[in-house]
Parts: sequence; C-alpha cells; structure tokens
Amino acid sequence: MGIFDFLKPRAPNSASVAKERLRIIVAQERAQRDAPDYLPMLRRELLEVLKKYVNVDPDAIQVKVSQEGGHELLELSVALPDKPGA
Repeated sequence: MGIFDFLKPRAPNSASVAKERLRIIVAQERAQRDAPDYLPMLRRELLEVLKKYVNVDPDAIQVKVSQEGGHELLELSVALPDKPGA
C-alpha cells in the first residue's frame, strides 16, 4: 500500500453492484405492476387494425401510461415502415 493509494478510486465491490442491479430490477417490476391490465390487449388490437392497412412489425408499437400533473397520460408510438421506392 503506497502513500498515494487513498487518492485512487476504489472499484465497487460485487455486493454493492448486485445491490444496485437489484434496485433497478425492483423499480422496473413496480412500474410494470402499476400499469393498467388492458395495455397488452390494447397493443394487440392496435396491431391487428394497423396490419389491415400497413405491414407493421409487432415490436413497432409502444404503449405507455404515465402520471402527469394528476392526470393519466396514454402514450402510443408506432414506427411505420418506409414507403417502397422512397
């Protein structure tokens, strides 16, 4: 141990890394648990309707519900394919 060893940042130990990862996983699980039950069904139905008109990748639809100023906000994002020849 040298005289300047206290200036070097210490690598985090595996317990603290595991603890931080667990916090992230628990936060994600809580966010999903609080999501309304109808979102997976809504996503499937939107995909079925869009497929009637456009060839859409099933992963191209994102549906989120969030709280904003005391209101629930439903956010829908659809990545449409590029037009052929464009």
